[in-house]
Amino acid sequence: MQWRSLVIGLVVLRLSVSCVLWLAFGLGPNLSLGFNFHLNFNLHKLDLLFREDKDTESKDNSWSRRIHGPKYEETATTCAKAGGEESSKKSFLRLFDGSKDEYARRYSAFPDALKSKMKEMAREMFYFGYDNYMKYAFPEDELNPIDCEGRGPDVLNPSNININDVLGNYSLTLIDALDTLLVLGNVSEFQRAVKLVIETVSFDKDSTVQVFEANIRILGSLISAHILLTDPKQPFGRVSFEGYDNELLHLAHDLAVRLLPAFEHTDTGIPYPRVNLKTGVPPDSINETCTAGAGSLLVEFGILSRLIGDSTFEWVARRAVRALWSLRSNETGLLGNVINIQTGQWVGKQSGLGAGMDSFYEYLLKSYILFGEKEDYQMFQAAYESIQNHLRRGRDSCNEGEGDPPLYVNVNMYSGEIMNTWIDSLQAFFPGLQVLNGDVDNAICLHAFYYAIWKRFGALPERYNWQLQAPDVLFYPLRPELVESTYLLYQATKNPFYLHVGMDILQSLEQNTKVRCGYATLHHVVEKSKEDRMESFFLSETCKYLYLLFDEDNPLHKSGHKYLFTTEGHIVPIDKRFREKQWDDLFPCEEGALAEPEPNNLSHPSNISNCNRIPVEQRFALPLKSVYMRQIDHMVGLF
Repeated sequence: MQWRSLVIGLVVLRLSVSCVLWLAFGLGPNLSLGFNFHLNFNLHKLDLLFREDKDTESKDNSWSRRIHGPKYEETATTCAKAGGEESSKKSFLRLFDGSKDEYARRYSAFPDALKSKMKEMAREMFYFGYDNYMKYAFPEDELNPIDCEGRGPDVLNPSNININDVLGNYSLTLIDALDTLLVLGNVSEFQRAVKLVIETVSFDKDSTVQVFEANIRILGSLISAHILLTDPKQPFGRVSFEGYDNELLHLAHDLAVRLLPAFEHTDTGIPYPRVNLKTGVPPDSINETCTAGAGSLLVEFGILSRLIGDSTFEWVARRAVRALWSLRSNETGLLGNVINIQTGQWVGKQSGLGAGMDSFYEYLLKSYILFGEKEDYQMFQAAYESIQNHLRRGRDSCNEGEGDPPLYVNVNMYSGEIMNTWIDSLQAFFPGLQVLNGDVDNAICLHAFYYAIWKRFGALPERYNWQLQAPDVLFYPLRPELVESTYLLYQATKNPFYLHVGMDILQSLEQNTKVRCGYATLHHVVEKSKEDRMESFFLSETCKYLYLLFDEDNPLHKSGHKYLFTTEGHIVPIDKRFREKQWDDLFPCEEGALAEPEPNNLSHPSNISNCNRIPVEQRFALPLKSVYMRQIDHMVGLF
């Protein structure tokens, strides 16, 4: 018995010494004995023990220093170069390694039976919202899901732009949901809905609406449904019906004509933000608009022009994009978020990826993919380079090296200096755009950051303060951006991790937002209190992307044809028809197509999936190493 006690004593002594050395210097042996140790220390302060004096770069990419104060700022290094000399024994990241098996176990396999269950859950979610809208709200614009009533414009308070910018008294939710019905395979309901739109919707209304919202939600959906109805390939089955005479296209044209006054009488060509559908621009209209609102019309207006052979709509939309682009900073290449349409002066000098700017970047790339105009991709490539140079903070590589995880912050458009310490939920679209551009590595990291915020709150707060690790603006209106990026990353990687993310989102929505007649906006993501509103994008985007995530055999995935989603999630085919024009170039070369020539090494993105860009082995492991996942979870306050 003595020799057994001696052996046990030596083992205990070895473990004790190893733990002390490991905690103090990171020098202990790699001995886990199958256990995961959950350490909840302030790891950034421990990191100070391991740092050596090093020369720092002239530009500091460490955004977490704002969280941990001046002492950390003076001693911590920033990001290590990818592939450079590693000091893993002395890195605080090593302290996260203990739970890597926990992440691998949680996010590895996703059985087919579970996938089918989640697909059915997403289908039921859509129909619970859609059926109740049709029962209690149609023909009004939106459903109040708590009181089971319809909602239209706030005619008693015209200044209530939160409502009136979106609701135009034109059955918004029905129109916005048309192509989602086809995605779910419900051809008969799609046909019935189309007939209802044709019979009941008119745009001859005394409604003042935001040009951007009417374009992406109404015009985009009408065009998408028309294209799917008349597509000779009929990927969703026989969706056309006898007697259809391009009525949806005529409605789209009528709406676009009513939006055109926004582009008149502006010295810059940048449109007014709002129009009255009967009378044009209101006399008291402001001269300020946001970059996304004015610069995200090209996809819908361009498709309409090419369908009807009238260059007017693409011309005004492209002129607005060019005007905004010409006003970017000469120093940084960045744009601001609010501009005066008469003077061309930037009223809002914040440059970021969220509200006011998001879809401007998105439509530069998507316009190129649809129309093949090189200038669109030249602008996107230059904008993306400026974003990477001035907005991106953190380590150089997503899955390698040391330092903070990559994050895109809000900066001054002229200096590139950080203006505030919050990011907003709309920025969660950006990983999906990065996938489309082939930058899957950066997409994986940014998506993981937003997913960590979702895990903490069961929703995305409208604004999240990364310095305080707390929401700045607490509501969540059922936005789709994180779901969209999750879907596109799964299409690019086929990694089951993203199915788990989708399941988490789906279950959170079901648990936290479901009410008597639909799904309600969260007023407070912590307390889970609700507002009586279900915005139309919940059915047109959130439910659509969730369903597609779990439906591997959907015609969108199996038909062999290529499709693109608009910023409102509407489906348009990548079709050679849209690369053909019945008019000469809108902006001849002598007028100056771009401020700078096309680089010789310009490589255009492929219009197909980026799956082949992902190493095979990465499709069967976590897309982001466990050590980095745990680091992100820690930085948003999950432990």
